[in-house]
Amino acid sequence: MRYNFDEVIDRSQTDAYKWVRSKPYFGTDDLLPLWVADMDIATPPFVMEAVQQRAAHPILGYTIPGEALNSALIAWLHRRHQWVVEPQWIRMVPGVVTGLAIAVQAFTEEGDKIVIQTPVYPPFMDIVEKNHRVLLYNELLEIDGRYEIDFDNLETCFKQGPKLLILCSPHNPGGRVWCKAELERMHLLAQKYGVVVVSDEIHADMVLPGFSHKPFATIDRTSAQNSISLVAPSKTFNIAGLGISFAIISNAKLRTKYARVADKLFINHGNIFGYTATLAAYQNGHQWLDELMTYLAGNFAFITKRLEEIAPAIEPHKPESTFLHWWNCKKLEMNQSELVSFFVNEAKLGLNNGATFGPGGNGFMRLNVGVSRVVLEQAMNRLEQAMGSGLKL
Repeated sequence: MRYNFDEVIDRSQTDAYKWVRSKPYFGTDDLLPLWVADMDIATPPFVMEAVQQRAAHPILGYTIPGEALNSALIAWLHRRHQWVVEPQWIRMVPGVVTGLAIAVQAFTEEGDKIVIQTPVYPPFMDIVEKNHRVLLYNELLEIDGRYEIDFDNLETCFKQGPKLLILCSPHNPGGRVWCKAELERMHLLAQKYGVVVVSDEIHADMVLPGFSHKPFATIDRTSAQNSISLVAPSKTFNIAGLGISFAIISNAKLRTKYARVADKLFINHGNIFGYTATLAAYQNGHQWLDELMTYLAGNFAFITKRLEEIAPAIEPHKPESTFLHWWNCKKLEMNQSELVSFFVNEAKLGLNNGATFGPGGNGFMRLNVGVSRVVLEQAMNRLEQAMGSGLKL
């Protein structure tokens, strides 16, 4: 491999969220933090070089993204996902969560219903509730260590007259890469009941070897007309701190509604280093990303093997994408409070509490494998020691 992902990088003195917020979140700061969904793997060298070169200029004034940025995004989407995107469809936003919030305000009114499929990334719930909309839950079905969509219940939800379905594709935290047949069925139901699909595809590029992501907008000629897609380089290239994402909306009417809200809030640009980093990433990042996903696949395999050896009662979902591992801990026979306490106080690991991912999340924990293998070895050693207290089943 050309790139080295084994380097252990200390972020504890960099105001990194996972370190600064560990004590308020977990009640202690002596944990190995594996919870926040960014990686402890170095941002690609070609991205850092581009940012450093731009930072060397003595003026960091008002800057607009050049045409090359849109062109690079379009070329990236076409090569990675066979997705043909026109420049006028693209709208820049400072983050995917911001893009979701704009969509909620653009396509719904207070009191309208919105469907989400849980367990899912917690901001999905926050965005709906804080905008005074009503959540409808289509809880995913757990079958043989992976999630599947409950289409019968999804149609039941749609019959209640929601305006939106917020889709997580690929799925966080379960790591599912929804197949074309599943996406087609969702699309046909949404079309039948007049539900607009907002597809969060922030992890679209982070698909493990052997799997392939299908953008919702590419299902057929009509799916793009009933949806908007949100993509970003942030997870892929570990540049979340630069605040740059894109809404892709081919339907002119939906695009106009979306733009009205974004313009009213003056959310219409990114930042100088976000532009620079994203351009460098999309122009030069293919080999780096391919090697990264091979490395992450090895991390998933390592964790799975170690769990079989030291904690067989913990059953991780079979990973297909992302750098997030979803652990079914129900066989530990603890309630959720006890489960969280075990990982914090016994294993000394900072993981995400599954309950925060909504209905279906109880009994689960989420671990970030986007770190050096050495760090994962430390994590598993801590877990092994904790399991030695008699909890091993």
